[in-house]
Amino acid sequence: MTSWIQAVLPFLQWPRPTGPALRKDAVAGITVGLVLIPQAIAYATLAGMPPITGLYAALLPGIIGILWGSSSLLAVGPVALTSLLTYAALAPMAEPESPHWVTLAIWLALYAGVIQFLLGALRLGVIANFVSNAVITGFLNAAALIILVSQLPALLGLSGEGLLPALRQLADHGLHPDAAWLWTLLFGPGALLLLWLQKRTLPRFPGVLLVCVLGIALSAWLGFQALGGDVVGTVPSGLPVLQWPDALTMEQHRSLLPAAVIIALISFTEAMSSARSLPSPDGRLWNQNQELVGQGLAKVASGLSGAFPVSGSFSRTALNRYVGATSGWSALFAALCTLLCLLFFTGYLQHLPRAILAAIIIVPVFGLLDPMAFVRLWRASVDDGLVGLATFLVTLASVPYLHWGVLTGFLLSILFFLYRRSHPRLIELGLHAAGTLRDRALHGLPPVAPGVLALRMDASLTYITAPLLDRFIRERLRAEPEIRVVLICASAMNAMDATGADTLATLHRDLGLRGVRLTLSGVKKQVRDVLDHTGLMAELGEDNLFVNNREAVAALSATGDQAAGENRRSGD
Repeated sequence: MTSWIQAVLPFLQWPRPTGPALRKDAVAGITVGLVLIPQAIAYATLAGMPPITGLYAALLPGIIGILWGSSSLLAVGPVALTSLLTYAALAPMAEPESPHWVTLAIWLALYAGVIQFLLGALRLGVIANFVSNAVITGFLNAAALIILVSQLPALLGLSGEGLLPALRQLADHGLHPDAAWLWTLLFGPGALLLLWLQKRTLPRFPGVLLVCVLGIALSAWLGFQALGGDVVGTVPSGLPVLQWPDALTMEQHRSLLPAAVIIALISFTEAMSSARSLPSPDGRLWNQNQELVGQGLAKVASGLSGAFPVSGSFSRTALNRYVGATSGWSALFAALCTLLCLLFFTGYLQHLPRAILAAIIIVPVFGLLDPMAFVRLWRASVDDGLVGLATFLVTLASVPYLHWGVLTGFLLSILFFLYRRSHPRLIELGLHAAGTLRDRALHGLPPVAPGVLALRMDASLTYITAPLLDRFIRERLRAEPEIRVVLICASAMNAMDATGADTLATLHRDLGLRGVRLTLSGVKKQVRDVLDHTGLMAELGEDNLFVNNREAVAALSATGDQAAGENRRSGD
């Protein structure tokens, strides 16, 4: 019963906080909370949502995510990538910040959360591993470029969407400058410069908060909104009201499902990279299934709060650890900051220039850009290099339908995986001077023994690989009729299915009719079990199974020498 309760309420396993640890968590949580508040508003605008929904997405989801997750330092809330995916999914369906857009975003959060929760509850977290690093690399770099381009108009005080319209408007503003545009250039690029300097010189300092406070004060003093500047506007105060969203049509539900699957997988992969790279200071092991449950419940809580999908933030998680957090209590202190802002300080946000929000988005997104990652992928594997590049290009070309890039990369990864598994390394072995068996053709080695064909296939013997093994042996026997023993070095075979067993049985019978002996060495337990269950072990005989290659070489060499001696005597 105790284990069941701990599984349902994992936060009961948290260590009892001490005074010094709690003080560290309070400092870390407040620091992260001061960064979280302006980031949450910025990421809400990136998702096309009203600014207040960013604070809603930072409050209850942050608490739920840390209580039911497995990583004690993972900061859960609005993030750039998930916000971009939300915007891309909803752009063809509604107008940003409209009531219908908000309803769609809520449903999207609910669907993505339920998907993650079910994957975790059913212990299917391994499915997230199907999205390879190559796909993530390609998608992250493309997403970073898309985010940067999308924020240029707001950063520079332009109203157009897209790079070319923004550049044309920028040229027009340069010829006919006005006060609002000139001040926007101070707010946007100025905030960008300050955040960059703070990140390089004072990484622990909440520079995002400082930039926002300065921006709000200067904007209010100038009357920036009255000059025509773009500001956040009125932000209502008070806590979110938990309620079920308005109904959608069946077609709208179907349209949201593919995007929900992509958000569930991509956001969890992002959270997974954060949790893995920053181990828990209290020694708790990270559990991907429990983390899926926590992330899923956080998304559901965000949807019921009237907000959009959330995820684990790498930048805030890193800051949390960097400023000395020791447990999940730091996340609760960060949520407390959000709560206080919702209750008492939202009125100050109305003067915040949107150019500053764009800068807040752009600075951490620069960390997602990593062109050299494609070079590393290519050097490690041509397949991964192609997958990463294809994902990158298709994602850029399919805006706003970004999920096509992920799907393209996923399908290419599966195809390459199946191709490599269906074409395993299959080599003939020879006896090396060191006494080991190595690639005979590569090293120019003699056969293991006279009349012995030794081979190794670096794969399991399944319905995909069994025909290749069968064809290889038969072709070698046709080319060298003097072969009297076939030795399959099975140390690389981790499994065998029914087709593999049938292939071995057929080979054994056919080779026996030709006077050729079929032997195996280094057979693993799981393969030996299949041989036992199918009766092939008894058919082959224990004399034809060797514990390892060394035993096989010794036995077959003696047999080969004896056969060679008999041939010489019969010749005399």
